[in-house]
Amino acid sequence: MLLYSDVSNIYNHIVRLVVAEKDIELEISFVDPDNKPEDLIHLNPYNSLPTLVDRELVLYGPKVITDYLDERYPHPPFLPIDPVSRAKTRLTLYRIEQDWYSLIGDIESGDESTRQLAVKTLRDSITASADVFAAKPFFLSDDYSILDATLAPLLWRFRQFGVDLPKSASAVVDYANSIISRNGFQASLSEVERDMN
Repeated sequence: MLLYSDVSNIYNHIVRLVVAEKDIELEISFVDPDNKPEDLIHLNPYNSLPTLVDRELVLYGPKVITDYLDERYPHPPFLPIDPVSRAKTRLTLYRIEQDWYSLIGDIESGDESTRQLAVKTLRDSITASADVFAAKPFFLSDDYSILDATLAPLLWRFRQFGVDLPKSASAVVDYANSIISRNGFQASLSEVERDMN
């Protein structure tokens, strides 16, 4: 398998984190998004990153890739086994994307007032969720899941984004320290991402 990945894009990082946490052996080709190789253009009609090549199968889109990897390499599972719990996890993932990930565009490329508002909204929303982070060893679970693989890259970028959590969010800081100290997380980092925090 070959994974084409951006060195700093958060969605690419999620895919690399899933690969690392599941200990999947594959080659990672880091790609300059402004100078993509020709073979990527032929493989993926959207010429987007990440792109996974597994023999004759070519997948693109981070959710499609992470779902495939979780199904192809089911141990450890990143989604619960029963349908109701799996649906609840997917709903929580949807909320993380809508409430928190949706602010990243404004933080990274908005004008200063837009950026400041997005940073404040993210900080306040995460802080208001501190009790949820404290409830279990992992996010809403006793086991590492796709929720943790989605939250870890976001929390890792807080310093770069300028998000300073208050003392009332100490449970979030404890959670972040716990998941970013994992071997899988450390293995998932590109050199550029290592310098973010």
